[in-house]
Amino acid sequence: MTFDPGQLGQSKADLAETLRAMRRRASRTQVWLAQRCNMSQTKLSSIETGRITPGLVDVELILRALDAPPEMVAEVAAIARLANTEWQGKRASWRRGLEKRQSELAGLEAEAVTLRYFLPAMVTGLLATPEYIRASLGHSPVDISKTVAKKLDRQAVLYDNRKLFTFLLTEQAARWAVVPRAAMAVQIDRLISLSHLPNVRIGVIPLGSAIRRGPMNTFTVYDQRLATVETFTGRIVFRDARDIAEHLEVFGLYERHALFDEDARELLGDWATSYRS
Repeated sequence: MTFDPGQLGQSKADLAETLRAMRRRASRTQVWLAQRCNMSQTKLSSIETGRITPGLVDVELILRALDAPPEMVAEVAAIARLANTEWQGKRASWRRGLEKRQSELAGLEAEAVTLRYFLPAMVTGLLATPEYIRASLGHSPVDISKTVAKKLDRQAVLYDNRKLFTFLLTEQAARWAVVPRAAMAVQIDRLISLSHLPNVRIGVIPLGSAIRRGPMNTFTVYDQRLATVETFTGRIVFRDARDIAEHLEVFGLYERHALFDEDARELLGDWATSYRS
């Protein structure tokens, strides 16, 4: 499936229209189809009118109940997967205010119990010092003062012991000099400090680790229900269970190669010392 950000909004309407048309061509009522799919008629009606976007399981149930031909199954499944993907462009975030994105992230973090962060390039805001946060937002063509404050406020979630956080950082992410050398040493010290929290696991992957799959993108997985992937121009939000499962598989691969606890702290300490020397 080719990804085109411009198609994402339209795909939700296309999916609703296609499923509604297929049911009518099969001369089936909503009541009949809802019963065959073990869902309420209200839910099916919301799917057909586009008020809610069905997951892949619901779409497969509908297609099976309507005895759809294989070529139609493949086509509709592709539309459904696109409909469960969302594009959030950076320019749009700038227009509405970067601090609003921070509120959305805080909401995701509040709802999730198990959070996984793969960081191949930079330290994420939850782990960052104020100076690092300000420097990382320096390219934004808007006022960042409120965004910095909200990023710092979000860090309180790390102290919620009902949640489990796992952060995987490559050596590049931990050592990339976003701020001057002395400030980088302080930033790395903060990683060491946070790694002592009982519900926070910080893993580091040193350069030279033999891993066949390259670290392509920063991504976050919230429980097993949503994954976000960062790019230079925005972020992609995946809600399709298969996309989430693939990101969890990639995360597990890197997690098996990461150093944790004292091994990680020793390595981080060496890097902080190198910045102080």
